[in-house]
Amino acid sequence: MKAARISEYGGPEVISIEEIAEPGIEPHQVLVEVHAASINPFDGKIRSGAMKDYIPLTLPVTLGGDIAGVVKQVGSDVTGFAIGDEVYGQANAVSGSSGGFAEVAAAAAANLSTKPSNVSFEEAASLVLVGASALQAINEHIKLQPGQKLFVHGGAGGIGTVAIQVAKQIGAHVATTATGSGVDLVKALGVDEVIDYKTEDFSTKLAEYDAVFDTVGGDDFAKSLGILKKGGIAVTMAAQVDEATASELGVTAIAQMTATTTEVLDELRALVETGVVAAQIDKTFSLDQIADAFRAKEEGSVNGKVVIAVAEE
Repeated sequence: MKAARISEYGGPEVISIEEIAEPGIEPHQVLVEVHAASINPFDGKIRSGAMKDYIPLTLPVTLGGDIAGVVKQVGSDVTGFAIGDEVYGQANAVSGSSGGFAEVAAAAAANLSTKPSNVSFEEAASLVLVGASALQAINEHIKLQPGQKLFVHGGAGGIGTVAIQVAKQIGAHVATTATGSGVDLVKALGVDEVIDYKTEDFSTKLAEYDAVFDTVGGDDFAKSLGILKKGGIAVTMAAQVDEATASELGVTAIAQMTATTTEVLDELRALVETGVVAAQIDKTFSLDQIADAFRAKEEGSVNGKVVIAVAEE
């Protein structure tokens, strides 16, 4: 089978498409014929070596996490999945799976769910990590309520687009940052206020917000604590948390590590099938073009997600 692998850390040029044997599965795993995958910023951090001190890997390794495909084999301890089922979820090598950027992947059953029935494999793959991240932040940490005010950093990104859709369905007032074509995208998703981060400073325009969801990182997360009301909460996917400043301001700050469990993917599937959440795919590449896919993602011109079409539907 074909797989996108690295034997050294670096830029997109270190990725090679190799012919390797199909992975075997452990009793708790499912073997999936991958139809589509999608790129997340985490994949770039693994490839570049930015995470090697925290997540040591034995190279060579197959990259990728988000997948959608068809069950090919089921481990002896697995219940709830059968050969031929259409599934979506995570197959990241850092969590003991075989890697998602491949024609076949071994993935833990606990990180898979039934694919939403009303979308393509490409759309399903694009939603896995971003959807789980948005739901975990909004429902578990923020516990967003109708009428509350939520500020989303990076609304035109993969996580941001899902977060906006979920928050608007709940009935929240949503502000976000975007620029260029991203402004039109977030407006189409129903945001109440858009701040062009290239020309405007959100911290001078927003105040008394109940919650912040940061998908971008950097200094803006610390700045965003100042727009919260007392007792407000800020969740970040990408920044260091300044607990001292948060305490001084009387707010809560949380750094989230997303868990792509069957339960959250079930919840996401229900939102997709009822039309609450729609996939936002900007660019699609073949597995052979995966280096170009990473370049497109990392150049910063992408709104929504970059998807890898592994097999023809």
